[in-house]
Amino acid sequence: MPSIIRHVMVMGRVQGVGYRAWTGDQAILLGVQGWVRNRSDGSVEAVFAGPQDAVMQMIEMCHRGPPPAHVKSVVVSDVMPDMLKLRVGGETFSQLGTV
Repeated sequence: MPSIIRHVMVMGRVQGVGYRAWTGDQAILLGVQGWVRNRSDGSVEAVFAGPQDAVMQMIEMCHRGPPPAHVKSVVVSDVMPDMLKLRVGGETFSQLGTV
C-alpha cells in the first residue's frame, strides 16, 4: 500500500512540450505509481502514490518540468486511493488521454 497519495495540478506552458511523457518517465524512475493527463483548460493533472520521499521529490520536479515547459503554478492536494483506479490495467503509471 502506498504511504502517501497526492493529486497535482500543473499550470503554465505544460502542453505540447512533452510534459506528460516526461512525468511518466520520472515517476517510473522514482518508483512512483499513478497517472498523468492533459486537461482541456491547458493544465496537466497527475496523481502520485508511493513512499513519501519519492512522491515529494516527484512533486518538486513538477515545478520545473521538462526543458521546454514553463510552469507557473503547482497545486497539491490529498486524494483518496480510488483515484488510482484511473490507471490502465497492469500499469504502475499511466499516461491518460485529455479530459
